[in-house]
Amino acid sequence: MVERYYDKSALTGEVPPFRAEGFLRDGTLVKEGGGHLPLAELPPFLRALLVTDGTVTKILEAYFWEPVTVRTLEQDFWTTERAVEWLGIGAGEQVLIRLAYLTGTDSGRTYAEAFSVIRPDLIPAAFRQRLIDREIGIGVLIRDSGLESYREVMEIGIDQPNPGEERIYRTYRIFIAGTPVILITESFPLALYACA
Repeated sequence: MVERYYDKSALTGEVPPFRAEGFLRDGTLVKEGGGHLPLAELPPFLRALLVTDGTVTKILEAYFWEPVTVRTLEQDFWTTERAVEWLGIGAGEQVLIRLAYLTGTDSGRTYAEAFSVIRPDLIPAAFRQRLIDREIGIGVLIRDSGLESYREVMEIGIDQPNPGEERIYRTYRIFIAGTPVILITESFPLALYACA
């Protein structure tokens, strides 16, 4: 899953559109196999999720009005085969990968899937241990730890992991002390948000 980031450039001198703007009147998402989906046709709440720099879990709880838990499905140390420029790391470096679902406690609905690539060597020890112990989600952990951080949206898109199932995703990186430390891709099932 780390492979999805190998061919992404560092965007030197180029500003990702959602870093500066949350409103792109004529913005579109390119569909796999061709075609476009205008951003204006997305459900308004889903558009808001794509550009937020807050804690997604808390926003989901407020919107769907139920507790949302972060269920970690996979977490492991991984050695990169190629550079991940968005995190400023080269081939052969160790990262922590994490795949989690954000699930409504009452409804059992999975509102989002989050895949993270983390530079564990750049995270304070206490923070790192809580992350490895899978105590809580990354956003809540950053907020509770009091670490100053900045989130930069790198890309948004639409994919189709299974026939008839479209997901809207965004990838963003989290800077701590001015250095990109965490790269997260969050995927949201379009059908679930279209009905919300």
